[in-house]
Parts: sequence; C-alpha cells; structure tokens
Amino acid sequence: MIELHQLTFQRGERTILQDVSLSFSEGEHWVILGRNGCGKTTLLEMINGYLFPSSGRVKVLGEWYGETDVRDMRKRIGYISQSLFEKMALRDPVWEVVATGAYAFLRFYQQIPKEVKEKALELLEFVGLSKVKDQPLGTLSQGERKKILLARTLMVEPSILIMDEPCSGLDLFERERFLEKVEQVRRRSPHLLMLYVTHHIEEVMPAFTHCALLEEGRLIRSGRKEEVLQAEALSQAFGVPLQLDWHSGRPWIRVG
Repeated sequence: MIELHQLTFQRGERTILQDVSLSFSEGEHWVILGRNGCGKTTLLEMINGYLFPSSGRVKVLGEWYGETDVRDMRKRIGYISQSLFEKMALRDPVWEVVATGAYAFLRFYQQIPKEVKEKALELLEFVGLSKVKDQPLGTLSQGERKKILLARTLMVEPSILIMDEPCSGLDLFERERFLEKVEQVRRRSPHLLMLYVTHHIEEVMPAFTHCALLEEGRLIRSGRKEEVLQAEALSQAFGVPLQLDWHSGRPWIRVG
C-alpha cells in the first residue's frame, strides 16, 4: 500500500531524513518510534503529500507521487495530527467538524447533506461523544478532541489511517481510552493499514504488528515489533541505556 524508496529530505544545511526505505502492506499496523526531531513527522508529511523528498520516491495506494493528484490521494488517507487540529475553527459544532472529513474540508460553506450528518452522528456514537455533538469544538477537553479527530478520519472509510502522536498531552486515563478506540478501529476495519508515530514505547498496543526505529533521520531497524523492540536497538534510538519488559502484549521500558 505504501512504498518509500531511498527518501532523503534536506532543509537548508540540515538533513532531516537520509536514505530511508520502507514498505507498508494492507492489514499491517506500524509504530514509528524515535526521539523528537528524528524525522518521524516528516515521513508522515511525505506520505500525505504535504512535503516532497529532496531525493527518493513515494508510492501510495499504487500511485507514484509526482505522477498523480495528491489531493485525490488524501481523500483515501485518514490523518490525525495536532497541526491539522490547529487549522480548524474552534467555534464550529462538533458534529460538523466530524462531517468535514467526508470531503477533506476544514469547514463547510454550503448545506451539508443529510446522509453525511447522519454518518457523523454515528461516528460520534462510536467514539462515545454523542453528548457533545452540538458543542463548539473549542469547549472540548484534549482527550475529547483527539477522539473527534479519529471520528473525522473514519468518515471516508480510509484505506490508510495515520496518527501523529495522538496521545500527546493526554493524561494516563485519557491515553488508555484513546488507545482502546484504536483497538476497536482495527477490529472494525481488518484491511486498514495503520501508521502510528510516538516516542512513548508504552503506547505500542497489541494491535500493532510492526515497528520502525529512526535515529537522527536514519532507519536503524524495521520489521515485526517483537524483533525490532529489543533493548539494544531502543537504547541506540533513544540515546540512553534501556531495559525492556513485555506485559500483556505491551512493551515497557526502564532506564538503566
């Protein structure tokens, strides 16, 4: 579904990604791990067609970027990111924000079809937020906002779901509730490809099947999560000595 061939991205004299090659297949669920500034978000922006590599090629859903209209491709990709949220109007009602996902709009300037509104309300029920459907987006908590973005991405039944640090800013309770919803999305859409970016290893839920580790813009390891999430590789990626334990299908780390 996604092929990244020898991606390099430079901004001025800084090399943000260097010679990164990865492929992601239907039904796989990937976590991309690494320290702040290692190139994780840049990788996602390239997959979404918001950035283009200095060298290398990107193929998504059978189409090479540079030879297709990326605006059409984005309609098949669900994307959750803080940068996207910051572009939304905080005074818009919650259900309408969810409904914009059907067209990849940020706001509606026309009448919203009845069936689109009904689907938005169904997805609000799915994420457990029907009670706030008429509230302005800006009145919601951080945890509620993340679930609204998740509901919005599902409006188009995407082939690919990309989440860029979706649990950032959430307390332990809200983080676990959001991750439970991610698990439910996996069960709801068995053919979906998920890409989840974080620097918190404890967010690697049993739903995730694969992992890629980045260090200073380089890919240092990728594959099945059990093979990649090893103490030595994690210590290299995060720059501190780490010990790793597994409990209930989730990895947990200790420093030292």
